[in-house]
Amino acid sequence: MADSAIASSKTRPELSKAWAGLPSWRVLETNFGHGEQFLSVWHAWKNDPKAPRLLHYVALTDVPPSLEALVNCAAQHPELHVLVDELKEHWLGLTPGFHRMVLNDGQVLLTLCVGELTQLLRDQQFEADSVFLNPCTSTTPLSEVWNSWTVKALARCCRRGTLLGLSSSALPLHSELKPCGFQFDADAFWGVFNPHWQIKRSRGAFNLTAETVGSCAVIGAGLAGASVAAALAKRGWQVQILDAAPLPAAGASGLPVGLVVPHVSVDDCAQSRLSRSGVRLMLQQARHLLRRGQDWAETGVLEKRLDGTQDLAQTAIFHQQAAWLKPTQLVRAWLAQTGVRFTGNSEVASLQKQGNQWLLLDTEGQEICRAQQVVFANAGGALPLLEAMQAAEPRLNLNRLPPVHGMRGLLSWGLHDSAPEAVNANFPTLPVNGSGSVIPWIPVESESNLNAASQQAWYVGSSYQVDKQPELADAVNHLANLERLKQLMPELGECLTPHFQSKQVLEWKNTRCVTLDRLPLVGPLVEADHPSLWICAGMGSRGMSFSVLCAELLAAQWDNEPLPVGAALARSLFALRGRGTQAPNPQD
Repeated sequence: MADSAIASSKTRPELSKAWAGLPSWRVLETNFGHGEQFLSVWHAWKNDPKAPRLLHYVALTDVPPSLEALVNCAAQHPELHVLVDELKEHWLGLTPGFHRMVLNDGQVLLTLCVGELTQLLRDQQFEADSVFLNPCTSTTPLSEVWNSWTVKALARCCRRGTLLGLSSSALPLHSELKPCGFQFDADAFWGVFNPHWQIKRSRGAFNLTAETVGSCAVIGAGLAGASVAAALAKRGWQVQILDAAPLPAAGASGLPVGLVVPHVSVDDCAQSRLSRSGVRLMLQQARHLLRRGQDWAETGVLEKRLDGTQDLAQTAIFHQQAAWLKPTQLVRAWLAQTGVRFTGNSEVASLQKQGNQWLLLDTEGQEICRAQQVVFANAGGALPLLEAMQAAEPRLNLNRLPPVHGMRGLLSWGLHDSAPEAVNANFPTLPVNGSGSVIPWIPVESESNLNAASQQAWYVGSSYQVDKQPELADAVNHLANLERLKQLMPELGECLTPHFQSKQVLEWKNTRCVTLDRLPLVGPLVEADHPSLWICAGMGSRGMSFSVLCAELLAAQWDNEPLPVGAALARSLFALRGRGTQAPNPQD
């Protein structure tokens, strides 16, 4: 193998001894190269009976290797072929930024970070258990990549006792590494972070002390709550998820079908960058848990730019990594994970603190369950419940939560089977997004006979209306959906006009929870070293793009794991990011 993997022969025995019996292990590699070191560690982990349940591997690179280079790096090592085959399907869309890849049935999490080395190190928010330092490329001198500031940024990612493996090209860095707290024994290729001074950390927005794995209650069984429950259960938590409705996904997450598609903006704003990360994670979940063609399909989505944006050259953008997906099916799959227990018909009316646990009480004051940690994932229902707790928990900093409001939406739909052939001929073969959306050819099972052959349905919508305004009649919202469809696909809109006018269309409607800045709320509700009250809500219309990302971000903070996105970008989702109360704009 190449020089970047030289240290592996020396560090593999060290890793096997160091990680034995631990719940997780966090690796940081400063130069991914062609993936040799990662594949070597993954292979060692997979074949070690005492390996941790979770392997986190964060790898930095200025330019990711091509798929061909990735395959070639393991060509002479048959034991790595199966690993490369699994990694290949993730090897796309590797633009600058963080890319989380979920491998090995969710037990290996590779976070590939693309960009400038020092900035990538500064954008990490975890403490590595081991580091592989391979600094050189064939064209860049060592001194141009590594200096004292780079080494200090690396040291910031280490805890006392972090193992350090060096490649041969990194040996000249001893003089920079030792003053920053790294110590070496007789083997110059192997060191440990053990400074002579007390290590001081600024906690900031993120918790750097892992919580003791135990019990957790999640309020709300939609996309937000179910994704959190699944993410925590994967890490060993026992999660009870509660909902006032008898079945999960009874609110906005009960949408019959929706689009998993990234947001695009001229300035590539935080919402756009976060949505790309979220879509990547959601598609990985769909591939792993859902029935392709029945519950979801990676058809791609055509986006038409109809808003008059002058700085976007394309009038249409085809998103290849995009899909239609039935969120209810995904919620059910998450709730079926080991360690998750769903309880319906359980409306949480209040919470009481008893020792190190929270008691969740119903409207009669009876205990529903108790747990060490509580996550509020009940959309618009979270704030009233939290306000009722303010007296009992004065540390709740609710005035720093960004304002939220409800947004009603109605989706218009019908069956292809009942539409004339001439009408069906005008439907696209894949979803189209823009002014509203049209999602055609979606299989739907007969409610009266689940064993009957699936029919196919089309969906158009959806409407937007602030919930504080008087609710519009369904007929008015249907016509509004039709008008947007005529902008998006004029010929199809004209063909469907008689169906809308004769009231032959069906509807699904519910209310979304929207934040003022259109970004979800994720994080602790109390500023403390070990907060026990958290929130994951405010997904708006992008629950399928944001829910998995938000769940992974929350779980990462509980277990002191690598973040799925850079720290600066993660802060834009931090729940207590507001600076006081501000009324939402009714027209927003």
